[in-house]
Formats: sequence, structure tokens, C-alpha cells
Amino acid sequence: MKSVGNDLFIMKGRILIVEDEKDIYELIAYNLKKEGFEVFISADGESALQLIRKEKFNMVILDLMLPVLSGLEICRIIRSNPDTAALPVIMLTAKGEEIDRVLGLEMGADDYITKPFSPRELIARIKAVLRRTGEQPVSERIIDSGDLIINKETYIVTRRGQPLKLSATEFKLLLFLAERKGKILDRDRILDAVWRNEVFVEPRTVDVHIRRLRMQIEEDPDNPRYIKTMRGVGYYFDGK
Repeated sequence: MKSVGNDLFIMKGRILIVEDEKDIYELIAYNLKKEGFEVFISADGESALQLIRKEKFNMVILDLMLPVLSGLEICRIIRSNPDTAALPVIMLTAKGEEIDRVLGLEMGADDYITKPFSPRELIARIKAVLRRTGEQPVSERIIDSGDLIINKETYIVTRRGQPLKLSATEFKLLLFLAERKGKILDRDRILDAVWRNEVFVEPRTVDVHIRRLRMQIEEDPDNPRYIKTMRGVGYYFDGK
């Protein structure tokens, strides 16, 4: 569907509404237009992804229950693509159960609001997310090492587009190494950074977690591409 905004409003940003209920998307679009946003609408997941790949948006408002592809699947695809991984997403759904809210946030949604909702509240949430996500450039939120993408804001790591199930400690360890790409780090320094608040943690803990992490991110853990060992010294992130 074509935009319902106009050239006077472009400066506020471009927002894609992915919603199959006409009354809902028209209500959201009307209120966004009043705030000066340019609005695009898609009524199903497949056409939404086509628009996202073609156009540049400042935010996606994404219904959970959609024809063709669910909102959760669309969010996963958005987060797994380095070109769109930092695109702000607000989940919009009639479901209010905690499990749905948790799933949406785990997939990388920046916020979550249930129907029925107040247009004023939705606009406030949109502005808050745009302020928050706009503080940090995309280049600072994403570490792109080819097949491996690390999103520091959503805590999502993907390999070849597929999200990995890393523990919180594994993510911290990977991020610590990746942010210091090429720098050799000894076990003591890694321990201090990743396990700083824990007591009775032995240096061998680092080796165990490195091995587990390699099992997740490396195609061949015995010949790692990303996390390499400098014998007698420590570990470093390569990712060439």
C-alpha cells in the first residue's frame, strides 16, 4: 500500500505499520500523520519484508498475528539481517499473556503494547523508542564479522542469519573479545571483565566457556575462524 504521509512530514521520520486490521492501521496512521511522520502500511508479513528490503524506515510497528508470516518471524528476520538489525520495532498485538510479551522482546522488539491501546500512549512509546535508539549510531550497535552478527543493543547473535542461543555469560564473553578485535587477552583480564562480580572463579573457567562458545559460533570448533588461541598467552577475536 502506498504512503499516507506527504513531503511536509518526512523530517520526523518514516514508519512502517504492519497490521491487517484496517480500523487499527488507519487509527495509527492518522495519529502518526498528525505528529509529522511519513507512514507506510502493509497488511501481511511477506509484503512488509519486501518493503523493508526496498525502503528505509525509522521504525516498524509490527502486529504479532499476521497473514503469511507472523510478527515474531518478521522480527527475527529483521534482526538477523545486518542492514536492518538496528531498525526499531514495536510489537502490537491483542495478546496480553506474559509469554507472548517475552517472546517478542527476546526476538528483539524494542517495546510491546497490547490492544486495545490509547493512541496517545502509542505515540509516546514510539517517541521514547526513537529517542533511545537514536542515541547510538548503527555502526556502534552492530558488530558485523561476515557470517557472524552481534547486536549489542538486542543481545542477539546470528550466524548466517540464524539466531544463536547464547547464555548471558557467553554473550558477554563474545562481546568482550569482539570489541577488542585482534587484541590478545589473557585469562586474568577476561575473568576480571566477564566474571568481575563472582568469587572463586578459576582461570580454567575461561577455557570452558571459550570451548562452549566455539561450539555455537564456529563452523569447525577445532579450527576456529572467530575466536583464536595464542598459546601460552590467551585468546583473541579475529573474524576475518
